[in-house]
Amino acid sequence: MVMTRGTARRRVAVAAAVAAVTLAGCSSSPGGAGAGGGASAGPSASGAPAKAARKDGADGAGAAKAVAEKGGRLGGAGSACELPVSFDLAAAWKPKKIEVEPADEENPLAEALTDLTEQGTVRMACEIDAKPAGNIGFLRVWRGDASDRDDPGAVLKAFTADDPEAKKATYTRVEAGGLPAAEVEYTVYSELLEEEKRQRAFAVSTPDGPVVVHLGGMDTAEHTAMLPAYELAKRSLKLG
Repeated sequence: MVMTRGTARRRVAVAAAVAAVTLAGCSSSPGGAGAGGGASAGPSASGAPAKAARKDGADGAGAAKAVAEKGGRLGGAGSACELPVSFDLAAAWKPKKIEVEPADEENPLAEALTDLTEQGTVRMACEIDAKPAGNIGFLRVWRGDASDRDDPGAVLKAFTADDPEAKKATYTRVEAGGLPAAEVEYTVYSELLEEEKRQRAFAVSTPDGPVVVHLGGMDTAEHTAMLPAYELAKRSLKLG
């Protein structure tokens, strides 16, 4: 059977979601390593916006206005992920650089992994895990080539168009840390939960190519609870 990009993504997403639930169930506390790899972070004020977001309902209106407590900064030299931009991380969220080895006979899965880490005109560069903060989901940073001069809106449209599950996309012009940006809200279907769940992303242009910051989540409730971390990244974003 030929596995399309959409089929591969769905299967990996389901497997990852099951693994995330298992890991979350085994965790004894929401604390975890900070952005700088320091000591475990205990309960903090960053949990308050998340709880408030759940009470606001699935639309996330209240959560989108809240900003999480800062736990570090990502993107600059010496950080876990060196990027064309930098932004503040929510307390306890743990970043990890994404690197995929070239595919060969000894590593046949690399081709599938490469496919999963490319979407539209950008490639995944960094994954920031919310589990240490008590949520199930990731804030992912994608970047394009320096030669790509498409405006942020075009980058986002290519990004969502390359996801066969993306529906109900709504695009808006926004600012990210004072920079011109575009933002998209859409839904994808979860085979694991058998329901649609919300997704959100924003994009900016930089001299080193476009950058997309995407927020997913195990389900819409988790997505909504994590919006304050997404808003913190968007509002604190700077070039370099």
